[in-house]
Amino acid sequence: MPFVRIDAYGDDTGADRLDALGRAVHDALVEALGIPSDDRFQVLTAHEPGRGTLRHGDYLGVHRDEGIVFVAITLRAGRTTGRKEALYRRIAQLAEEYAGTEPRNVFVTLTENTSVDWSLGNGLAQYAGSGSC
Repeated sequence: MPFVRIDAYGDDTGADRLDALGRAVHDALVEALGIPSDDRFQVLTAHEPGRGTLRHGDYLGVHRDEGIVFVAITLRAGRTTGRKEALYRRIAQLAEEYAGTEPRNVFVTLTENTSVDWSLGNGLAQYAGSGSC
């Protein structure tokens, strides 16, 4: 049950690019982590150049530019380092394939929590006591 926020910057960031980035992240989650294909909860936001709403630098020698995309994924804990690394690679590959976003501009963070930290509606903790995705 991941929850994904994608913030994209650039002149070409419209509904089509946002949709392509959302598909890229979702497909990577399905492939790399085995997330169910109908488990898609995303918030997609475009940021216009000139409004200065996103900041980035060349930290760790990665040159980022106005094509930057921030991907924040919240999910339940338990994935191995190898699976996380595979997820990062696949998101970068699919973001380039689907949206034309250069892999160097794909910045991903994962935040992990426990099953009881989720309510999927109706004021219930559906996963409390459950070990599913």
